[in-house]
Order: sequence, then C-alpha cells, then structure tokens
Amino acid sequence: MTTQGGSGKSRFEDIYEQPDPRAYFTRLAPLEYEIPHHAQPVFRRAAAERAALDDGRARPPAVLDLCCSYGINAALLNHEVTLAELYERYTSPAVQALTSTELADLDKEFYAERRRPDAVPVLGLDVSAPAVGYARAVGLLDGSFTDNLELGPPGGELSHALGDVGLVTVTGGGSYVTARTFTALLTQAQRPLWISTFVLRTVSYGPIERALAAAGLRTDLDAGHTYPQRRFTGPREQRYAVEAVRAAGHDPAGREQAGRFHTLYYASRPV
Repeated sequence: MTTQGGSGKSRFEDIYEQPDPRAYFTRLAPLEYEIPHHAQPVFRRAAAERAALDDGRARPPAVLDLCCSYGINAALLNHEVTLAELYERYTSPAVQALTSTELADLDKEFYAERRRPDAVPVLGLDVSAPAVGYARAVGLLDGSFTDNLELGPPGGELSHALGDVGLVTVTGGGSYVTARTFTALLTQAQRPLWISTFVLRTVSYGPIERALAAAGLRTDLDAGHTYPQRRFTGPREQRYAVEAVRAAGHDPAGREQAGRFHTLYYASRPV
C-alpha cells in the first residue's frame, strides 16, 4: 500500500517490512525507480578511488550504505548485474512462486556467481531489520545494523564497525535522515571518510553540508547535472515536488514538470 506523507510525497514503508525484496521491486517497477542504476558507476568509481588512498591501515576501507534496504546498492557495486536484471529477476512468475527461504538460497548462488574480483567490503545501515537481515543472509552485506542515528548514538557493534569505513553511500535516505545521522557517523570515523550522496531536489542538503564542513569535509556539487529517481505516483505528488523544487531555488522545467523526481549528487571529502 502506498500512502501520502504530510508533505505530499508518497511513502512505501510496507515494502521494507517484508522478508525478501520481491515487494520492493514489484511496487517500484511501475514507477521506474532508477536511481540505483545511475549510482552504480558513480559508487564504483568512488569506492575504487577511496580504496587507492593510502590511509595507513592494513585492511581495505569498507563502504557503508546508509538506508540500504535490501542491499540493492551493494548488489550493483560488487556484482556483475544491472538494476534492470534485478527487476526482471524479482518480478518474474518463477521467483514470485518461491518461499522466502527458497529465494534466499537461490540468491546466495546468484550473487556468488556474479561477484566482481574488485569487490569491496560493504556494511549496511537501515532501520528495517527484515531488509538488512535478508541482504546479510544472501551475502550482499558483510555487516548489517539497524541503529537509528536520528534518535541516538551508534551502539557498540556499529561503533566498532565504523572504524573500518572509508566511504558512505546514500541513494534513498536523503529525505529521511538529517545532519544528526551524519554527525553520529563522523564521530566514530577512524579513517578519512568520504561521503557520496544522491539527494532529491525537493530536499535541502544545506544542514548536512554544513555539518560535514564543520567536521573538515568539503562538498562538491555539479548543480547542472541531475539524475532521475522515479515517476510520480500521481498529480498530488507531482504538485508537491514542483512546488518544493521551486522553493529550493531550482527550475522544475523538463525534470519534475516532465513527471519524475530528480536528484543531485553531492561528493564530500576531507579538505
């Protein structure tokens, strides 16, 4: 069930409460949710550049995918697979007929066979226990956590794991997390932390950017290049987006007015 948030943006909480990702892909397929596809080459490039940075540690830096849900970004980062192939897989009648246990067993083999030789360690953080649990079970995540950093500091296990993180990636969390979450991550960082974030143009990234600057990170943005996220669920959501984009100082012509949310890409690195 899709619900309308108070802001006018539709919400999809129930698709993250399922034991596997089939509802996620089935619900989002008609809306052509595509931002993980656009993020795939960007995150691969950022992960490779961050891994090449000598920070004096023996282990390679891990990637933390924030608001990771079922590990979609991890799947695309570390495996020879496309988002289109994942849509086809999880919406197919054959896969729809499986139990969650049967699907998990098949997914373990599916991803293991497609693992890239340059795969990097990936941790996942999301408040949805079923989603991160599935991603961990099928081998997409090397560690999974459900700490809500909007409400409090990271717990002991997450704090320990954050010591190995060198890159934070975000595609779906810009509308739901604030500077509190990023500040909490930065306080536990033990390695130079890079942050790669795709954020809807309806949302101001200013408070987060200022928090990152206070921690010594400079944020770069190519304001003229946007990445489509998904189609609108209906006229009300589109009206909300067009108004919000204008209020943020952006021009919705050819983007939100054409029927889709669009994102901007922010890359933050230590000065």
